[in-house]
Amino acid sequence: MVKTFTKTILAVCATAFITGGMSSCDKVSATGILIGGTGVDDRVEMSYKYVQEGLIPMVEGDVTGDDSYSFIIGSDSHIADDTGRLAEMFSIGLKHDDLLYAHLGDLADTKADYYINTKKCVDEAKMNYVMKYFVQSEYDEDYWLDKETQADSMKYDDIVFPFFPVVGNHDITHNGWALFSTIFKSSFYDFDVKVADDGTVDHFIFLDSANGTFGRKQIDLIENGAVDPDKKTRHVFVFTHTNFFRPSYTQFSSTFPREEMYYMMNKFNEWNCTFVFMGHVHKWDDRVFGGVHYLTLDSMGERNSPDPGNYLVRVTCHKDGKVEYEQVRMNYVKK
Repeated sequence: MVKTFTKTILAVCATAFITGGMSSCDKVSATGILIGGTGVDDRVEMSYKYVQEGLIPMVEGDVTGDDSYSFIIGSDSHIADDTGRLAEMFSIGLKHDDLLYAHLGDLADTKADYYINTKKCVDEAKMNYVMKYFVQSEYDEDYWLDKETQADSMKYDDIVFPFFPVVGNHDITHNGWALFSTIFKSSFYDFDVKVADDGTVDHFIFLDSANGTFGRKQIDLIENGAVDPDKKTRHVFVFTHTNFFRPSYTQFSSTFPREEMYYMMNKFNEWNCTFVFMGHVHKWDDRVFGGVHYLTLDSMGERNSPDPGNYLVRVTCHKDGKVEYEQVRMNYVKK
């Protein structure tokens, strides 16, 4: 596999945007589930400014040298003191050579100590990633070379660890957005993975739905263009937090205004989305609507899902365009 994850800034403003509601968590507070510390328009405006000023490290993936690639997805970690499940997700993905890791919101439970724990876990995972795919230059230990190509010399800080979280409602309560954005910068982003020498790409879109709405500014940016019609796009994958479908009558429904939900579902259809991935309700749901496959993931968090189980999803994109997915088992149990 050719891995060319390098620090790059997506340059197209119209697509650069493509950079809550209630929850069924065991540990919640009235403010935690009903009141967000920030509004979606504020986060989108801040994120868009980051993009325009080139402050967000992004990546472009290139897998044209391989027959297929895969990526792994988790959701609703709700990290507090224990980061075992998130570390396990990274370990599973690294062992399988997954191209990237996505997380569907509610990464940590909005306390400074919890985000410190999360940051340490991500930093350790990055070190493991770099040690597997890169080697220090024999001429300058400050620089690292791709092990496979012996090229792309760069400093450690310039190597982008391909972990892409979206923001969830618990990520924004109690000033959580200040913590989340300090580490991950943006609440929405997009990038391409090049899958053929003729420029064909798979497009990855990450959306901010933490308040149970996409908001006016994000909708305006969507109207300005989310998928470039001039690109040869094979698959479109969308990642967001708040669910569109209620898994069962005993689960919370999504909190999107009905008109906005219909608007977005029409957009997914217009973009020819292959998958839309969601979390939020801690309950598995798998359905196809309007030609789009919607998956809602269960919570991978040890406190919400204490027993081992199939809490992750791996998607494999084959060279011939076929896409398959499977649930992946997690075994970590807090000692």
